[in-house]
Amino acid sequence: MKEPVSHSELPVEMTWDLSKMYASVDDWEKDFRKIDPLVEKLQAFKGKLGESPATLAAAFRAEDELGFLMEKLHTFAHLRSDEDTGISENRGRVDRILSKSAEVEGETAWFEPEIMAIDRKRFQAFAESPELEFYKLTLKRLEADRPHTLSEREERVLGLSSEIFAGPYKAFSVMNDADLRFPIVHDDQGGEVRLTHGNYIKLLESSHREVRKEAFHGMYSVYEQFKNTFAAILDTAVRTHTVEAGLRNFKSALEASLHEDAVPVSVYNSLIDTVHDSMEPLYDYFAFRAERLGLEKLHMYDIHCPLVPEAALEVPWKDAVSMVKTALRPLGDLYGTILERAFNERWIDIPEARGKRSGAYSSGCYQYPPYLLLNYSGNLDSVFTLAHELGHSLHSYFSDHANDYHYAGYRIFVAEVASTTNEILLQRHLVSQTRSAAEKAYLLNHLIDTIRGTLFRQTMFAEFERDIHAMAEAGEPLTADMLSDHYFKLNKRYHGPAVDPDDEIRYEWARIPHFHYDFYVYKYATGISAALALAKKILAGDTEGYLRFLKAGDSKEVIDIMKDAGVDFTTPAPVKDAMSMFADQVKELKSCLK
Repeated sequence: MKEPVSHSELPVEMTWDLSKMYASVDDWEKDFRKIDPLVEKLQAFKGKLGESPATLAAAFRAEDELGFLMEKLHTFAHLRSDEDTGISENRGRVDRILSKSAEVEGETAWFEPEIMAIDRKRFQAFAESPELEFYKLTLKRLEADRPHTLSEREERVLGLSSEIFAGPYKAFSVMNDADLRFPIVHDDQGGEVRLTHGNYIKLLESSHREVRKEAFHGMYSVYEQFKNTFAAILDTAVRTHTVEAGLRNFKSALEASLHEDAVPVSVYNSLIDTVHDSMEPLYDYFAFRAERLGLEKLHMYDIHCPLVPEAALEVPWKDAVSMVKTALRPLGDLYGTILERAFNERWIDIPEARGKRSGAYSSGCYQYPPYLLLNYSGNLDSVFTLAHELGHSLHSYFSDHANDYHYAGYRIFVAEVASTTNEILLQRHLVSQTRSAAEKAYLLNHLIDTIRGTLFRQTMFAEFERDIHAMAEAGEPLTADMLSDHYFKLNKRYHGPAVDPDDEIRYEWARIPHFHYDFYVYKYATGISAALALAKKILAGDTEGYLRFLKAGDSKEVIDIMKDAGVDFTTPAPVKDAMSMFADQVKELKSCLK
């Protein structure tokens, strides 16, 4: 039986180099001690923000200086902790910076309310002053926030409560990543392996149905045992979203979440409605998959395995790096140069390790590398994950280097566009290199499953998240049975008559961390819709618009940034076009396999 090694036992070249941020924990501690003096520096502006445009501009700069330090401290702490979530010393560092952040939020909660208290006529004069020209967009956004900005005292209470509001996700993360222990299952060779978050999907991709079935039942048998605990955690998370939204005078938690990106609620609902109207190609694909696998109906554990297993790729890390570099060449020399740095300067933590945070992400802070955490497992999906997370990291790099800290951080709404564009470019490259119909079919199947998992599945998640928040706002308790029954109903709708809805899938909601992120998942669906359109332009040689998008940061509203790139999310057109492409890919796959 093969158990994962600890992070400290990994070859150093397979791990990230966090010393670029802090050479030692002592250096982190030194910066931690700088927080209070920077808070005092900002506090010196209290009661003076309305004195003059120059004073307000200086206050903005002091706020950014404090914000940058807090971001750097938190980024290092959580990256180090995620290497091994079982090391209490590292978790303690995360707890300290989160606790300090809550304290700072409380102490500086006066800032926006004091700006809001400036007489509107004077506020408008400030906004037009040369001293505040750089902050004009910020002032415009603050004006839009006026109805949702509370008094200084109320903002201080909410600021001091931020650590408490983060409690549900903290509990979920520790429970899900550190405490859960999954059963021993069998791999393709008949050997025994410990089921983990990292190897679960690889086991579901097995061509041996018994391997897939055992992994599926093994995973959800554990979540069923703890369904009530996970329900209590999620119920608390949802209620923190709804309470804060109500306190800030929003009609719903959904409206509150979308407000930050200036995205209308209609865009969210339109996504769900458009997908509902386009289910037939998905049902057709599942029916074809069942036929191809020789099954009367699919089970949930039959959805991930390749339809052409003989063309499945096992990809060593070095080959994955080469594939991704080649696939992203159409983005140009500058992009390629930065891409080389990601590998040569150890921005990436690569293999799975015992206690390491599951999944994958990109995370960094201004002026420092945009690090990538992976759990690379050597299959094609892992290669696509590498391309995906590199999309995030290079988006961050270009945004950081094109903008001042104040406008460098792009909004979450556009965050999944660059990452998914990279995936599409990788798929196109691999298809162009195929030497057989089987390989082409395999890659077509992979794109189909990417669209299915990103557009259809994430929209199902978005609908579930919208519904459970609405239920909480209506006073309904989010019990384990209610959550499971509603999830099961949605899962059945999004898979159709060709899929046997295994009862265990009703507990899948318990293992999805994104349900704690406050309406994040719909952005995956809008992201792939944009990516499909942008990748088409890039492969036609038009990269200027895309590079402008990467460099835009937070310098415009997200809807305008995407319009500049040629994608208008105020209409259903991008999602409809993506659905149409999905249907075309299914037809091509059928033809290829015939």
